Amino acid sequence: MGSFGGGVGGRGNWGKGGEATPAPVVSRGPYEALDEAEVGRRHWLTVITAGMGFFTDAYDLFIIGTVTVILTPIFHLGTGQISLLNSISLLASVGGALTFGKLMDRLGRKRMYGTEILLLAAGAVLSALAWNFTSLLVFRVIVGFGVGGDYSTSAVITSEYANKRSRGRLVGTVFAMQGFGLLAGPAIASIFIGAGVPDRIAWRVMLALGAIPALSVVYLRRRIKETPRYSLAVQGDLSATADAVRWVTGEAAGEAAGSSAGVVAPAAWKPARLTSRPFLLRLVGTAGSWFLLDIAFYGNSVSSPLILKALQPGGSLLSHTLISLAIFTVAALPGYWLAVGLLDRLGRKRIQWQGFAVMAVAFGAIALIPGVTGDVWVFLVLFGISYLFVELGPNMTTFVLPSEIFPTSIRGAGDGVSAASGKFGAFLGALLVPHLLAWAGLTGVMGLMAGVSVVGVVLTLIALPEPMGKSLEEASADVAFDTDTEPVPAAAG
Repeated sequence: MGSFGGGVGGRGNWGKGGEATPAPVVSRGPYEALDEAEVGRRHWLTVITAGMGFFTDAYDLFIIGTVTVILTPIFHLGTGQISLLNSISLLASVGGALTFGKLMDRLGRKRMYGTEILLLAAGAVLSALAWNFTSLLVFRVIVGFGVGGDYSTSAVITSEYANKRSRGRLVGTVFAMQGFGLLAGPAIASIFIGAGVPDRIAWRVMLALGAIPALSVVYLRRRIKETPRYSLAVQGDLSATADAVRWVTGEAAGEAAGSSAGVVAPAAWKPARLTSRPFLLRLVGTAGSWFLLDIAFYGNSVSSPLILKALQPGGSLLSHTLISLAIFTVAALPGYWLAVGLLDRLGRKRIQWQGFAVMAVAFGAIALIPGVTGDVWVFLVLFGISYLFVELGPNMTTFVLPSEIFPTSIRGAGDGVSAASGKFGAFLGALLVPHLLAWAGLTGVMGLMAGVSVVGVVLTLIALPEPMGKSLEEASADVAFDTDTEPVPAAAG
């Protein structure tokens, strides 16, 4: 029987100051069963349950751009108030990602799963009942906190249940549900606007609809078992591990799942730290690239009605909403699913840096080529190309990578910090783009996005490893694989 040892550049997790300390040595049985399992019904149940949250996340975060346009004359909103409403959920999601990420590592994945989606649904309903700018701002904070929690919990749980051959596809499918949320926002807005529904009713219904898909998966999320990797590596619960492996694969986890041989209790070894190597560099890579990506993605997406108004000052809200819908349908949605198909073929790192590179070229062309912002069709083609490679690139991979390259004991925190950094970038993008449009115009906005994308290329190449085809333990430097020895207890750290 084989065994697992420790990390990168030698066995063991890395302690404070960079010194190597022994990692837990565990039997292959439970993890091997997960890694080699065929994708089955329980995998897809996990993916769909998580994915519906991301449909809701996207809908709630992006519908606000249209809602604020409708609300401007009703609530007498100024530019600063519009910017705050467009961005406050993103700022609140920073707190949600950090909080839920940390609590997942302390209390377990299962105990937190479902709480975040209830917060999101409550925030959506309350937002629809808002009576002025201040009340809507407060309720959007609740929405954002739930969204941030969803980013952390869904990625980690899906990753820890996935097999190694299809992990990118499974985690990526969860995130690709965001694409349908992107479409649902402008599609529903177009129906209400085109049907002549009074503005005082339309904006409330638009916001309230965000609660429906969230509530539909609360029960399923509470039914999902604790992940085998957390129950074994952190809790040391062999019985729960075997039960969870059997739940997802339909088979027992092997003799090792029912025996304590080769398993070291979590208290007997020194867990990894995010501030130790190689995890600090990885954190800089995941958090930094997600921050840069979301400046561009959310800055452009949340403010798309304003960007299209700057492009076509005489266009109506309905025409601009339909253009946004067309861009998302033709460019963004295919990008999500192309990425899902390629993550386990080309690798996460390659897809990410190449996506950033094409984004830089597209944004740079809009900013630097004379006359592009005066030609609607040329602008829309280049803008659409940028959206395609946002999705077939860092918008997908910045979600997938943090769930793979940190050890189990700190995976929630690593993912939470990365998601929080991304959402802080999203907050800055959504907050500043309306002001930048007024000050520097479309060319100024696109020039900033081009610069952000170039930095993303460099950071990806320098700071991130490639986890494709590796077990979660190998990819995260949690434990190393050794086929020549029997499992033996690791020394206490």
